[in-house]
Parts: sequence; structure tokens; C-alpha cells
Amino acid sequence: MKAMRHLTFCGLAISFDERVLEPRPWTEAQSAWAAELLAEAAPGPVLELCAGVGHIGLGAVRDSDRRLVMVDVNPAAEEFARHNAAANGLQERIDFRLARLDEALAEGERFAVVVADPPWVRSADTSRYPEDPVLAIDGGDDGLDLARTCVSLMDRHLADGGSGLLQLGNAAQAETIAAEAAQRPEGSVRVAETRVFDRGVLVRLTR
Repeated sequence: MKAMRHLTFCGLAISFDERVLEPRPWTEAQSAWAAELLAEAAPGPVLELCAGVGHIGLGAVRDSDRRLVMVDVNPAAEEFARHNAAANGLQERIDFRLARLDEALAEGERFAVVVADPPWVRSADTSRYPEDPVLAIDGGDDGLDLARTCVSLMDRHLADGGSGLLQLGNAAQAETIAAEAAQRPEGSVRVAETRVFDRGVLVRLTR
């Protein structure tokens, strides 16, 4: 039996256990930024990629009437995301999709805001974080495999005028993502703003 743990995140009661990544308090900034953007965004739902226990997306939509689509490949993440939505009275507004990122969305789906917290640790370095599930932190050879997938999905699924908020590990990763986005075809998403925190970096992408 896994020991369930609890914390408060953006005023929400959030539960989790060792099968999922423990929510990081600093990522309240991602929820708050998303909520700010939603206040002026066009109508439409919010998408949370690599959702984990759903705390960032739930924090983003809690003070709005937006629907939230969550995507994660981990069944334990789905279990807790649904539990956390219900515990905070938001279960009627969520749609959890247990799937790979590149298989979860229909071609025509569009979202006002996309938030993503992909794994960003290099595969060779995951052993430095024994308390974290490898599935939740392994970002491939340079740590950016899933981040790149998130950028591609933002490019395909952001509504006109929408924003994507991507969480990364450091400023160097943000610079890499910005440089790669700049090489995408004209009309694709680009990095519009980067905010650096003690524990990580948030990047806003727009078209």
C-alpha cells in the first residue's frame, strides 16, 4: 500500500504518492501565469500536457469556468488527477486522457492556453533524483525530447491568440527551445517571454 501524501497548491487540496512526481511549490507561478492569460484569452478549453496529478492545470482554471483537458501516460497520474479534481469540486470540468502526448488529441482540437510540465532531466542524470519516478523526469539524451513534443503540440493545437506555457529546468534549455522554435516555418509558435525562477524556468510561446 502506497502512503498517500497531501499538500496545498494554489489553495487547492492536492494528493499524491511515490508513483508520481511530487508537486513543486514554485510551479504555482505557472498556474498563476496561465490564469492571467486566460482572463484575456479567447473562449476555449485549457490543455495540460504531462499533467501528473493535475495540480498546475487545476490551479490555472480554478477561478474561471474553463474546461481542462489533461494528458499523461501514467495510470497513477490519472488516478490522482481525477481524485484531486473531485476533491476541489472541479470534476465536471476535466477530461483526462491516458495516452502518449502525440496520440491524445484530435486534429481539429484547439485550446486557449496550453500548460506543460514535461520531464527535462537528461537520461544519464536521472539517478541523481532517486526520490522521483524515472517516467516523470527522464527527458531523453539532452532532457528536451518531450519538451519538443509539447512545442509541436502547442503549434498544432493553440487557438488564435493563444499561449503555451512550457516548464523547463534551466535558462540554457530555454535558449535551446527558443532557437529551435525560431527555425520552425513562418507562422509557427515562437518563444515570446522567459521567466527564470530558483528551481526552474517558464517559457511562453505564441504564434
